[in-house]
Amino acid sequence: MPQNYKVLIVDDEEDILRLLKTVLIKEGIENVVTAKTAAEGWLQFQHQQPDLVILDIMLPDGEGYEVCKSIRSISQVPIFFLSAKTEEIDKILGFAIGGDDYITKPFSPKEVAYRIKARFRREHYQQKEDKASQTIRVGPFEYHQERVELRKNGEVIDLKPKELGLFIHFLKHPNQIISKENLFQQVWGEDFYGFDNTVMVHISRLREKIEDEPSKPKYLITVKGLGYKLAAKDM
Repeated sequence: MPQNYKVLIVDDEEDILRLLKTVLIKEGIENVVTAKTAAEGWLQFQHQQPDLVILDIMLPDGEGYEVCKSIRSISQVPIFFLSAKTEEIDKILGFAIGGDDYITKPFSPKEVAYRIKARFRREHYQQKEDKASQTIRVGPFEYHQERVELRKNGEVIDLKPKELGLFIHFLKHPNQIISKENLFQQVWGEDFYGFDNTVMVHISRLREKIEDEPSKPKYLITVKGLGYKLAAKDM
């Protein structure tokens, strides 16, 4: 997993750059870019678009704080400050302007590598969770929120906006009886009164597209006198 990530190290000490780069590569983070000045670090950031930045505070041409501010103006990439400054106020300032971690010199290169790997693991799992949350699956139905696409057994179902809105509401509430009033308010965003037929017509059209036998629905069920439900337990 770490091999896919890129790290930018900005420090004016050649020994630190070489040591950190060597250890990161040994730990599986193979894409490492270095810079020795604030100006070079900022240029490398824009050009390389790293996934994480290790940033020294005291640089020959300025402070890492200023580089951090520039990065934060365009990106929320993780920034780890690396500094000989050990006062609490320095650490607080580092976090206040957008730093995600603060490592004091002298430091353990291996510990830095493991902090970076831990950060990447969290991001990796968060991305997987975010991706999973973009898909709703109920029985044979699968709705991809990012693509605004509904599939049944892998086949795309072409629905009009209101039909899709109705079905998404059912997908989010499987096996729950939903009244016509609730459906109209949630999908149309208006008061229900006088629109009973509108809901029934759209339910009928929806069944034509999602049911195997629209006249004998097994997914979108009418619950007499109460409303409708998506019968997920029978799928």
